[in-house]
Amino acid sequence: MVLSCKKSGFLDQTVTTSLDEMTTFSDSSNAMQFLNGIYTNIGLAQDPRRFANGGYAAGLEAGCDEAEGPNSSSTNGFIQFATGSVNPTVVPNDIWATGYSNIRAVNQFLKHLPVIPWNSALKQQAAAEARFLRAWYYAMLMQHYGGVPLIGDTIFASADHINISRSAYRSCINYVLSECDAAAAVLPVAWSGAQYGRISKAACLALKSRLLLYAASPLFNNGGLAQGSPGLDSVVAYPDADPNRWQLAADAAKAVILLNAYSLFVDSTSKPGELGYGFQELFTRRYNNEYILNHMMGENKYLESLWDVPSRGGSGGSFPYQEIVDAFPMSNGLDITDPASGYDPNHPYQDRDPRLNYSIIHDSTLRVTFGTNQPSPVQLYINTSVSPPVAASGDAVYKGTPTGLYIYKMMDPSVINNSLSTASRVLPLIRYAEILLNFAEATNEATGPSVEVYQAVEAIRQRAGLRPFALPSGLDQAQMRAVIQKERRLELAFEGHRFFDVRRWMIAGQTDNLMMHGMEVDRGPGITYKTFNVRKHNFTKAMYLWPIPLSEIAKSPGLLQNPLY
Repeated sequence: MVLSCKKSGFLDQTVTTSLDEMTTFSDSSNAMQFLNGIYTNIGLAQDPRRFANGGYAAGLEAGCDEAEGPNSSSTNGFIQFATGSVNPTVVPNDIWATGYSNIRAVNQFLKHLPVIPWNSALKQQAAAEARFLRAWYYAMLMQHYGGVPLIGDTIFASADHINISRSAYRSCINYVLSECDAAAAVLPVAWSGAQYGRISKAACLALKSRLLLYAASPLFNNGGLAQGSPGLDSVVAYPDADPNRWQLAADAAKAVILLNAYSLFVDSTSKPGELGYGFQELFTRRYNNEYILNHMMGENKYLESLWDVPSRGGSGGSFPYQEIVDAFPMSNGLDITDPASGYDPNHPYQDRDPRLNYSIIHDSTLRVTFGTNQPSPVQLYINTSVSPPVAASGDAVYKGTPTGLYIYKMMDPSVINNSLSTASRVLPLIRYAEILLNFAEATNEATGPSVEVYQAVEAIRQRAGLRPFALPSGLDQAQMRAVIQKERRLELAFEGHRFFDVRRWMIAGQTDNLMMHGMEVDRGPGITYKTFNVRKHNFTKAMYLWPIPLSEIAKSPGLLQNPLY
């Protein structure tokens, strides 16, 4: 394959809109750029800038119990989900529009593949990549809506009268699985060099793992939200409940593990005194042994310009709630509510799970200063009546942050937005840690907390820096389920998983129906910590699935709206 070997990657150039079909597909370079363009939006669902309006941006973390979104008076999609005001007339149509636009692009590409002047091996590889990408966009749609229209190889024109109906959830699952299998049979286990970031066999198997885990989950079984509604119950979910679906999900995750091509990224030498440092360094590395599928990017400050504190050039993205801070245990693995944990409310960030400091900027977080490599504290001052006196900080609670906290996860500590430095990062879409957690969850649901379940979860905890990392012996299935759900919350925080996890588990009625809190720190005299109310989240049962945009139903009256909208 002829591709750029530049560090910035194969997505730097996209086909220009001035090219017609003949000039696009009769030229080998243009055709490759067309295929590369289909990659561009694969990170949309998990993108921390997915919802943007009036200069503010946020992702799904602001639509669940992870974080408060910016500009709370806006009409952004995250506000609709936080307040329970989402409905078919106002819901963002980004996934529906982008998903089907890219599915159409894949169909165009495959239609013209025979005339592209490539050799047969390259055509076979490119067809496999395209088929995976089509499957990926369908899986993205299914996360949001349940069953969606399967359009096969059809290429709709703008003048066509479109009246399509939604396919059964079972049919959608089977279609995506078959496309993944077909692509996996052709593609290498992993790519390196200039090809890094392209679809691999591992990515195909990893998507099957995620897809089957969702398919086994409560939201998508026994009719889901449409239980007792013939027709719709088979569209939004399986109409029946089959416990064997958990075993299928476990087997799919195990298939990725058995490739022996990926592992948890561990670094115990760069900063030997900082347990779990690999969890932070992982996200700063463009190439690592944990990313199975990632959203390629050039040199960037994508996260620093969004999430960092204002004094360092951050524009104010989403802001963590105190609830997720409190969810991180102590470094000994015990919850802060456990009397034996050693938690000190007067020193709330002392001896905590290392992932807390790598995920969230809180009072006194140490950061690299301008023009030097020496760390210095970022202190979120609450008022100017502190001792000794200090100037009011634009980073402070109620000024720079509505919660007293900032997201740190995946940011490069050495990069400052208002300086010349940049990060070489790419954004993770599927990483090996997710596969381990998928395997643990599915196996626990299928057969209970086996030795393999313990090993998978403890591997996550060990890399995190918990000491001891071992779980209590003798956990029953329900206890292990709670452990796994919590580990997903912490390990995958701010990566676009929590929003969907609480829905597929059908616990969002509890997690997303609460008053969410922030943290004030008063430094004069002495230091006191006080939580305060930020936002009451409201969740309705309909919100377990996204409503299909009314504009799409107007185009295709045969589309069935999701339940309760």
